Amino acid sequence: MATRTDAPTRREQILKEAARLFAERGFHGVGVDEIGAAVGISGPGLYRHFAGKDAMLAELLVGISGQLLTGAKRRLAEADGVPPEAVLDSLIEGHIDFALDDRPLITLHDRELDRLRDSDRKLVRQLQRQYVELWVEVVRTVYPDLTEPTARSAVHSVFGLLNSTPHLGRPGSLPGRGVTAELLHRMARGAFGAA
Repeated sequence: MATRTDAPTRREQILKEAARLFAERGFHGVGVDEIGAAVGISGPGLYRHFAGKDAMLAELLVGISGQLLTGAKRRLAEADGVPPEAVLDSLIEGHIDFALDDRPLITLHDRELDRLRDSDRKLVRQLQRQYVELWVEVVRTVYPDLTEPTARSAVHSVFGLLNSTPHLGRPGSLPGRGVTAELLHRMARGAFGAA
């Protein structure tokens, strides 16, 4: 989800490979030696960057929840004077970027959230609730007849739709990023319209 163009740090490389490996084989199916090998360092060398696998998992799941919330807040701040429909489109585009670019994190969240310490899991949930509420406000501006509970249900449903990308097949089997993004966008807007 990052928009930086400079090379990733070693820590970011480790997190990316850990997310990929955890998503492929499960948290307990991956050892620190395998993560280290994926980034060209020894397994014990990972401990210079992280206290252990649990710390990597927490940083991945708390981190992406925080990035989604921060990105949505930024999009809203940049939307001053923009029609509400364009604001909603911007939020949808941001989430689609996440759904297409960070597919392993979706799988990881679905499978491994319960492995986090209670405090980290609560923080993930808190960040997610704030993210949902930003969307609910925008959706209710675009579709003023929706009640708050209906808008919230619609937002969760659209997230389910967009977050289905790990189940769309291998990245190379998709019709192309742009075409897939456009399809997801149309489907998200259609789901909100149907609500």
